Amino acid sequence: MEIVSFGETCLRLRGREGIVATDAYPRIVGPTGRGLTADIVTYSHTDGQQTLGLRAAASSGKRKPAVKGDGHLVPTSLEPAFLLDSPGEFEVHHVLITGIQTYRDESGGSERGSNITFVYELDGVHVAHLGDIGHLLDQTQLGEIGAVDVACVPIGGTLVAARVAELVAQLDAKLVVPMPLGEANGELDRFLHEMSVPKGEPSAKLTVSSSSIPNETTVALLDPRGRT
Repeated sequence: MEIVSFGETCLRLRGREGIVATDAYPRIVGPTGRGLTADIVTYSHTDGQQTLGLRAAASSGKRKPAVKGDGHLVPTSLEPAFLLDSPGEFEVHHVLITGIQTYRDESGGSERGSNITFVYELDGVHVAHLGDIGHLLDQTQLGEIGAVDVACVPIGGTLVAARVAELVAQLDAKLVVPMPLGEANGELDRFLHEMSVPKGEPSAKLTVSSSSIPNETTVALLDPRGRT
């Protein structure tokens, strides 16, 4: 299974069973998607710049992204994909996906809104995508998430670095993929310090299988595609 970053919480997970794109907002990948294709696209939260993206597309004369689900703007390259943006258990293209209700703040979403944590099973590897989560997990949420091999966690959002490290400890994942939001380099450094790992060179992609998962918690940095 291969993980590639397109920036912020937008990832592409490619497995034998299918391809999943996460949080493919037009402001990150553009209205056309920059060639990003997938069988399934999941959205963890509503993007704050959706209306801005529509206005920009209209004013430039470019084709507007399609609007699907909970008002999500979907890049044209992903229009054929199956969209998921709600809690529940799903099997799409032989990919098992669980959506767990979480929030973007510690007040049940009253401040910044809802967030869906998605868990995908690809090639026998369980990947949790935390979206823009803003709180630690309770026992019910941890039970719904289950065992996790890879945790993709936001850096630079509501949670400070120390709290993100606590979140990682709750999940007990052996591979951690930070997802820096905006200009979060300083917060990323603090997170790596909390995890007691040096800041290495980011890779273009992360390839993982059930047999290659490390025994000790390891942080894997990804270089967003299209930013080099």
